[in-house]
Amino acid sequence: MSDAVVSSYDIYTKLARAAYCGAKVSSWTCGAACMAVPNMTVYATGGDDMDTPDWYVGYVPMLESAVVAHQGTTLTALKSILVDLSLGLVPLNSALFPGVQNSVRVHRGFAEAHSRSAKAIQSAVEKIMSDHRVTKVATIGHSLGGAIALLDAVYLKLVLPKLTTIKVVTYGQPRVGNAAFANYVDQNISEVTRVTNKADPNPILPGRFLGYVHSSGEAHIVNNTAWYSCQ
Repeated sequence: MSDAVVSSYDIYTKLARAAYCGAKVSSWTCGAACMAVPNMTVYATGGDDMDTPDWYVGYVPMLESAVVAHQGTTLTALKSILVDLSLGLVPLNSALFPGVQNSVRVHRGFAEAHSRSAKAIQSAVEKIMSDHRVTKVATIGHSLGGAIALLDAVYLKLVLPKLTTIKVVTYGQPRVGNAAFANYVDQNISEVTRVTNKADPNPILPGRFLGYVHSSGEAHIVNNTAWYSCQ
């Protein structure tokens, strides 16, 4: 991947980092991560850093986009780690994902975590789209937050106006669902970048022997200067 392409992800990295800032994210005063994204307007925040990882929704003028970002797994958030370990594959909730076939299955814990914030996030995104007359939405997250961000993208694609474009950028995202889910993402979400690092074990969990499969879009970091697009 070229230096220019790699650099284009800097802003998404900062936005993902800000999801770990706790209460300060509401006023966008969380330090370097917030300062790197000026003129951000935060519309909604949520989560409890336990059963529901922290999240925020905001408008980023330089992207002309609504942004949804989720906190990932931290050593201090034991409940979030336990959510990660709920390994069962289940169909998507038909009330949130109308029309998606039962063969499309996802990690039970990720689905439950997503369901607790889905409606509030949708409402905030719709308000941004109305206020700023934008049609772009970016969903972002690290680790567990990346899994929820991918589910956000699938959900928002179903419930927002058809001309809405969804961009997904995740970091160290674990596998979210089965092969049918991965295929559904590939067929319905056109912009997915799943950034991985060779030293990070999260992307190889849960194991493929349990029926989990990644969707396309991997960007693999070998070192600070070398990123590779893995299609």
